[in-house]
Parts: sequence; C-alpha cells; structure tokens
Amino acid sequence: MRYVIAVFGIAGIVVSSLALAARDAVPVQQIEVLLSGSNWNCAYVNQSPYADVHGIPVAVFGIAVYILLAVLALLRRRVLTVYAAGIALAYGLYITNIEGHILRVWCAYGVSSLILIVLISFLAFGDLIFASTPISSR
Repeated sequence: MRYVIAVFGIAGIVVSSLALAARDAVPVQQIEVLLSGSNWNCAYVNQSPYADVHGIPVAVFGIAVYILLAVLALLRRRVLTVYAAGIALAYGLYITNIEGHILRVWCAYGVSSLILIVLISFLAFGDLIFASTPISSR
C-alpha cells in the first residue's frame, strides 16, 4: 500500500509542477474566460490572487506536500501520513471551492490534484486501519 501512495505522490508532484508552469502562461483576463464559453482555464486560476499564499505559489506547497506524503508512506509512518493527507485534503477542498464558487473557472491540474489527494487519503487511512500488527507471544 505504501508504494501505491508513493506513486500517487510522484504523480502529484508532476501535476503540481505543471500547475506551477501554468503560472507563466500568457496573462488571461476574466472577460476573456467568460467570452470563450469554457469553464476550464488553468492560466486564469493560477494567475488569480488566490493562487499565492504570502507570495508563495500554492503549487509549490503542493509539491512539498506530495514529497512529504511519499516519504512518510515509504518510511511507514502511517499515523503521520494520515494526518498530512487529511490536512492536504481539507486544503484541496478549500482551493476547489474557490475555483468553483469564487473564480467560477476550473483548472484541470487543481481537479487532478484533488483526485490524487482523495485517493492518497483513503489509501493512507485504509493502510492505518488494516495494517497487520504483530501478535505478541505471551
């Protein structure tokens, strides 16, 4: 199970890196998004004021969290993996809420990242619950 979490963590690093690269795309204005008729525009989402936390891009935090989750899973730190995945899931839901209700534009990288963090959270929690514990001989 830990290897699956690590693979999803690596996939999350790739997705977050692509989101970080989308920040450097041609600047997009909201009117252009509305006129295009599409609700999907990663450049607009990643250039919005909500894409930074104290001047640091959210995608950089995503890369760091996915690295942390992969390392914790490989080190078999089940409880810490569940806590980190739960916090990341809560923040991912918050960011997705901003995309859907405030910006009204979706980013494929953000949605993909949310799917990955949901999978990691379920796998980490399942690994914690169903982990084989050694039986002491007494």
